[in-house]
Amino acid sequence: MRGPARHAPRIPAATLETAGRRPADIFVNCAGPRAAGLMRSAGLALPVEPRKRTIFVVDAPQARHKDAPLIVDPSGIWMRPEHGQWLAATVPATDGPCDPEDFTPQSALWEDHVWPALYERAEGFAAARVIREWAGHYAYNTLDQNAIVGRHPLVANLYLANGFSGHGLQQAPAVGRGIAEQIVHGDWVTLDLSPLGMQRVLDGRPLAEAAIV
Repeated sequence: MRGPARHAPRIPAATLETAGRRPADIFVNCAGPRAAGLMRSAGLALPVEPRKRTIFVVDAPQARHKDAPLIVDPSGIWMRPEHGQWLAATVPATDGPCDPEDFTPQSALWEDHVWPALYERAEGFAAARVIREWAGHYAYNTLDQNAIVGRHPLVANLYLANGFSGHGLQQAPAVGRGIAEQIVHGDWVTLDLSPLGMQRVLDGRPLAEAAIV
């Protein structure tokens, strides 16, 4: 992979609210939806913003769930079985950046979008009801909805694991191993993750990910 520019600056320390100034040789930005704010504190830009998603825990005793996979419906909803019930969610019609402190569920999405789509998918969801709900934030990459991974080309000791846009859980094992190997060995070893590097962001070359929910 392309290394940092010669004489690239280094981050000498991080200042924590509870622990003060903490020097280190290596820093990894894995701050999720708040990653861009952390980068701004170092005078750097990152195209990542928080996007709110409401998750519904659904009881649907007539809907078959044994051995069902994660299902992403063309209507924009996704669902998967969870301990005899279902998790389901959708992308809001007016999706955009949210307040980092806003974790209020968008309850109306169930009646307006999620339940009708579930019923259209399988009649067993006719008797579905929401058991509980919560809201969380995606670390949404506004450039191409794909991960930004690896050493920052302009900062010698800064590594990134950001912008997964909802795929973080699936990609975490590969990303964790890849960054660890890059830090220890100076380059990708097991997997070449260079197409997901920060250089494409600096060059304005999107690597589009279409399967975003």
